Amino acid sequence: MAQRIAVYPGSFDPPTYGHIDLIERAAKIFDTLVVAVARNSDKASLFSVEERIEMLASIVKPHGNVEVTSFQGLTAEFARQRNAIALVRGLRVVSDFEYEITMAIANQKLNPTIDTVCLMPSERFLLLSSRIVREIAVHGGSLKEFVPEEIEHRLIEKLGRNGA
Repeated sequence: MAQRIAVYPGSFDPPTYGHIDLIERAAKIFDTLVVAVARNSDKASLFSVEERIEMLASIVKPHGNVEVTSFQGLTAEFARQRNAIALVRGLRVVSDFEYEITMAIANQKLNPTIDTVCLMPSERFLLLSSRIVREIAVHGGSLKEFVPEEIEHRLIEKLGRNGA
């Protein structure tokens, strides 16, 4: 039987408990989950792609079927190269649906063998985003509810402050 490979693409800048929640749940559904950090030179990021890969790799260590890498270009093409059958996406609120369905249709036109699987985050992560985490971090708020301690330390170090 062929392996069921899925790709979970994103910026993960920084990885949050919401990302971890989706990774853990998708890892139960698919034989292999490829967490793919998008290389997007048009988007200003707090952490480099390499730093994000390093953070994610540390987080997913307990999951033997999760791999972390990066990609550039079209997600549908990267999924084809990895022999993936699905893209994993998170749906938090209704406004996410419009964007995700548009992307799912475009990705399926580019790669007819790919399906998009949308997972709803656990309730406590429903409104969590990397953008919110960065904003809280910039203003010195506590990050304990949003990211693992290791990522909190990296955010504090990156932003050059003494902690929350």
